[in-house]
Amino acid sequence: MPYKVVMQYDDGSSEIDDEVFDTEEEAQAYGLVCVSNYSTGAEVLHLSNPGDYPLNEDEEVDFEVVEVDD
Repeated sequence: MPYKVVMQYDDGSSEIDDEVFDTEEEAQAYGLVCVSNYSTGAEVLHLSNPGDYPLNEDEEVDFEVVEVDD
């Protein structure tokens, strides 16, 4: 059964990624990369213009791996 990654944000919103994975392990690894990329992006925006992009270190992003139909 194929798997997808659902990103979950602090504000209660979520986003289903378009990538489809053959194994749950591949989807888990991808989810961890997405969380890291989100954090890095927030830090880069903050460093480029801290006034417009305050760094919220309490903000957490998580993900869930879900099974999808073929």
